[in-house]
Amino acid sequence: MDIIEFEKAVDIVWSSIQEWAETALANLPSAIVALVFFFLFLYIAKALSNLTRRVLTRSLDSVEVANLLSTIVHIVLVAIGVFVSLGFVGLQGTVTSLLAGAGIIGLALGFAFQDLTENFIAGIFMGVRKPFRVGDIVATADIMGTVEAINLRNTHILTFSGQRVILPNKAVFTNKLTNYSITRQRRLEIQVGISYADDIDKAAKVITKAIDALNFNRNGTETQVFATGFGDSSINLVVWYWIDYPTGKVDFMTAQHKGVVAVKKALDEADILIPFPIRTLDFAAKGGLQLDQIISARTEEMESSAA
Repeated sequence: MDIIEFEKAVDIVWSSIQEWAETALANLPSAIVALVFFFLFLYIAKALSNLTRRVLTRSLDSVEVANLLSTIVHIVLVAIGVFVSLGFVGLQGTVTSLLAGAGIIGLALGFAFQDLTENFIAGIFMGVRKPFRVGDIVATADIMGTVEAINLRNTHILTFSGQRVILPNKAVFTNKLTNYSITRQRRLEIQVGISYADDIDKAAKVITKAIDALNFNRNGTETQVFATGFGDSSINLVVWYWIDYPTGKVDFMTAQHKGVVAVKKALDEADILIPFPIRTLDFAAKGGLQLDQIISARTEEMESSAA
């Protein structure tokens, strides 16, 4: 009995091997075609990936973004090659299962690493749109300074106080961003008041001459002085002048400091008063009388009563 059962088992195994061999031989042409297509897609994926990297490196400032996008192109083409090859050998069900599994895994990873994904996507968009470059002076999310590095996840900014701030790309991409370097110029504004007794046009000419003497104004711009309104103690003026920024011959704070000093000195030399806060006291119920007038009237009343 044992010998008979053993022979049956051998026959079953041998039949299975023969069936597998026949199936393999029948599918051999399809398998060869599948391998040819797979290696063809590998070659195409490598070639297109290298081409994408070269093109993006020339057009984008971020090498990391170029590498990431070229890697994505490579992975997508290899995956297509795998699915096409499996289809040639009749494994369409396996292809469907792989696609479904990849979708589920991608969805789970997207929820698990939501912030990381958002920062990566923001970094890619920033690399494509290029709102700023390394070395630019920017202000965003209440942070102002020089851009030191732009990565796929974050942006490094060195503030003017010497602190390095690392901002997530999502915060930089979604918040208001001011780039002070893109136009290569910046306007300075000085507010000053003159007394009501002084001439506004004369003060404007004096201030303009003083600012122009500093030789800060960039080519094509001029100093402008405007009267902006009536203050409590003065006529309010605003002074505008422009400098090359941030690569000019003078930095912003120095240009502002020297501008204030020049305006103050010029107005003093022209005998134009920059007044202190002044208060006029009016003691009449309906207005119109000042303190000396009230004292004089009261004195007259007292003298008349005494007489």
